[in-house]
Amino acid sequence: MLGFALLGIFLTGLLAGTHCAGMCGGIVTALSLSGERPGRPPLSHLLAYNLGRIGSYMLAGALVGALGAGGLMLGPGQPLQQALYIAANLMLIVMGLYLAGIWRGVTYLERVGGLLWRHIQPLTRNVLPVRSVPQALALGGLWGWLPCGLVYSMLVTAFVWASPRNGALVMLAFGLGTLPNLLLLGYFAGRLRPWLQRRGVRLAAGLLVIGFGALGLLRVTEFASGHGASLFCITPI
Repeated sequence: MLGFALLGIFLTGLLAGTHCAGMCGGIVTALSLSGERPGRPPLSHLLAYNLGRIGSYMLAGALVGALGAGGLMLGPGQPLQQALYIAANLMLIVMGLYLAGIWRGVTYLERVGGLLWRHIQPLTRNVLPVRSVPQALALGGLWGWLPCGLVYSMLVTAFVWASPRNGALVMLAFGLGTLPNLLLLGYFAGRLRPWLQRRGVRLAAGLLVIGFGALGLLRVTEFASGHGASLFCITPI
């Protein structure tokens, strides 16, 4: 079950390139300052930045996964699992609406995350401009906490899996899904970013993410009817 979910999460991260182009375009620009050629940062810097970013995602996933495990110990198992599973898939639908440019309600979550970001953002000044791999790694680790509605929706999913290990795996799959787009942005930002921001591309990506969420909700119906219990299995570890 987890393997199937991780595949869907990876694809969601891959489709989120339309969102990442806007959220992380500034970081790509900052990394470009360290390149030998203008607008073309070294691959080692891009890899280090993304390693730090994904590492932060995994840490956050492990933390919320641990919280989820603690919650299951305090409440009724199956009803609580089902409620959290529904919430996770509703978050995917909300994020799909955001990616498609239909509804921006998810930005309210980003505002909440902004309270934490106010304390982290000043630290980025210590590693800018980026001139070395350790600086790029540190910048990625800090920027992983940038308020992002898509990341928050994935953290809800990590919470549902109710395990530090599984929570970290969820965020690893998501981070790896976002990796191709961000690596390409580092080298072809001038051409790729405008294309990813096109209305049609954003709409298609958003509708696919909505489809993932809708499919998850259909599986809840199967679970409730007793015909698909094997499709919904969360085991705290």
